[in-house]
This record gives sequence, C-alpha cells and structure tokens, in this order.
Amino acid sequence: MAFRFVSRVARLAPAAAAAAIRSPAVKVGVALAGSATLVAFAAPATAQPLKTTPTVKSEAYYQAAYDAVSDLLEDLDYDDGSYAPVLLRLAWHAAGTYDKASGTGGSNGATMRFKAEAGHGANAGLHIARARLEGVKAKYPDLSYADLWSLAGVAAVQQMGGPTVPWRPGRVDASAESACSPDGRLPDAAKKADHVRAIFYRMGFNDQEIVALAGAHALGRCHTTRSGYDGPWTRSPTTFSNEYFRVLLEEKWVEKKWSGPKQYVDAKSGDLMMLPADMAFVEDPAFRKYVEVYAKDSDRFFRDFSAAFRKLEENGVPFPKDAPTITFRRKD
Repeated sequence: MAFRFVSRVARLAPAAAAAAIRSPAVKVGVALAGSATLVAFAAPATAQPLKTTPTVKSEAYYQAAYDAVSDLLEDLDYDDGSYAPVLLRLAWHAAGTYDKASGTGGSNGATMRFKAEAGHGANAGLHIARARLEGVKAKYPDLSYADLWSLAGVAAVQQMGGPTVPWRPGRVDASAESACSPDGRLPDAAKKADHVRAIFYRMGFNDQEIVALAGAHALGRCHTTRSGYDGPWTRSPTTFSNEYFRVLLEEKWVEKKWSGPKQYVDAKSGDLMMLPADMAFVEDPAFRKYVEVYAKDSDRFFRDFSAAFRKLEENGVPFPKDAPTITFRRKD
C-alpha cells in the first residue's frame, strides 16, 4: 500500500461522502461529479507552526519523534489494525511528485497541506494519516511537516519488519499553495508499463528501482471510498516482506467481475487483488526479471527497497550541510 498505484479520482458513494463531511477531524471539500457520485478531498486541518527555514536538531530529538510515531501505529479499530500502511502512503505520495528536469515537487515543502494538492484524486484518504501525526508535530514543533511525514514513512517500514532506511532532516514547509505540484504526477492504477516508466523515469529511477519500490504493495489495501479499488495485495498487509512478488508469480489472476474499475483477483479465493499497473510487472519482461529476483531473495529486496525509498524521500531536498544521516533504532 505504501507505494500505491491509485486512480486519479477517488469516488465516494453519497452516504460515505456525507459521513466524511460530518467528520470533525478534518475539513472536507466536496464537488458534484454527476448525480450519483461525489468527489471528496481533505483540506489542511493543521494548526502547528510551520518550519520555513531548515532546522537541524540532535539525533536524540529525531529518535524521540520516531518513537512517538511508532506509538501511534497500532490500532485494532483501524483497517487491518495498523496506521503504518497509510503513513507510508503519505510519505510516498508527498515525495512521488518530484520532477528531475524542473527540480520541483518531492518531499520538501509538505505541499499536501494545501487544498490544491490534498484534493488530487491519488491523495484521497490521506487526511487520515496527516491528522494522525498532528500530535507528534505538536510535541516536536522544531520538526517540519515535511520532515515528519518522511520520518513517519521510515518508521512505518521499519516497525512493520522492513529494512532499515537511513534518514536525514532538514526539509522545510512551503508557505504558499503556489508551491503545489500539478495533478497527474503520481502513478495511475489503470495504466501499464509505459505509463509506469514515464512516471518513475521523470523522478530519476530505473527499472530495478521501480520494481523494488512496488514491493511495498505487500502492505495495506485499496478502498472503494478512496481509489475505487478494493482489497489487499497480500494476506499479511501489515508485515513488510517480499510476499507481493511471490503472489504476483504464483497465483493465477483473473479479472474481477464487479461494477467497479478494472482490477484482478486471485482465482483460488478471490481474496487478493492486483491492479492493472501491478500486472505490468509480470507482463513486461524487463520488469519481470526483477520480480523473479525479489520473489526468491528477500534480503536482496530489502537492500534494494531501502536504497530506492531513501532516494525517493531525498529527491530534490536541499539538505543543510550539517544534516546528519540517522539510522533509527526500532521501538519494541
């Protein structure tokens, strides 16, 4: 889930949208899209001070913030019992707007705080993750939102049993909505290999790194009220592993018969799902060779994911010269 292909418009049934509007946790803007469908987005509901100039604190300060995020992950009343997948998705979507040619987008700025970017269809549901982190921001005010979201992504990976991901502080918060990236920079779930490459090559990734990042689909699930798709990719959606690659290769995938967008389910049980963009990784020979490597070699996948995810989170960030590289201790 963390690195998630999602459709660019999240469709809510009228009753679900109405419930979202009544939620006191976030402000929600709603626009009609035909008589039977509503498109909802979350506007910023942040009240903590912004960090518009780089600040570097002690490593102990950031470790304490990491521990505070870790304490927020488990919740049996949310999804599969953990907020970790949606926090990883927040970090991924904040960083995945980077454009190497123009130097715009990326994790620096935390521009999803603004309605313009929060309203992108690919970001539907991420108000939940942003709101979940507000208490940590209040407790650690010298941590920018941009640093907090990227740190939360690292905590999510590590606390779900994934690899260690080195992290650096020094991101700042954009002060104006004009800093937001245009819609369409995140992957579209309905498209195939050419689109996937166009999105990731724009950020400076190669085929191996693309497949490694896709392995985070071992985590979390899709929701009809967010992306329009439904179901988990694996049977252990809160454990970081190479299972995504194994099920891609080992299961027989058939098109789901339903009224929703095109997706696939495993033929045996129908409990697992894959998106059209996921299927590109086994249909395209250059992608598939890495799927086969990672399905057999968990250690190799962990190493390559750590490097690719760090690159994703650091793309375009002008780190201060004194910004340390921190390896966080996992919290028991």
